Amino acid sequence: MTARAKPARSTTARPPITNVLVIACALLLVLSVPAHAGDKEKSQGRLLFGKVLDQQDNPVVGAIVYLTNTRTHAVKSYIVGQDGTYRFPALSATVDYEVYAQHDKGKSDTKSVSQFDDRSQVYIDLKITQ
Repeated sequence: MTARAKPARSTTARPPITNVLVIACALLLVLSVPAHAGDKEKSQGRLLFGKVLDQQDNPVVGAIVYLTNTRTHAVKSYIVGQDGTYRFPALSATVDYEVYAQHDKGKSDTKSVSQFDDRSQVYIDLKITQ
């Protein structure tokens, strides 16, 4: 038997496949972060805000604003402060809402916020009539 010479090894070594996979996964993770940054804003929902005013357009302090989810019929309320403003943050963009205000014996018209309205912030003034 004659001894065979082993072929010479290349001096450039290839990285193990696990290193390549780790680098590829890390790269995909880094690239996917900006894509999901917009999703966070959408998941926070929409903002409904406005003012409760009397017939002379003065703020109605202490008025109560009622917001109804038309799908579940759940009602949220907000007591208006000195400036007459109200706000309902983090509302679902896939649900219709109805909002109105009451103070003493007066009541505003009921306004609707549609799921088809794609604004992230909806401003509605509610005018109380006696």
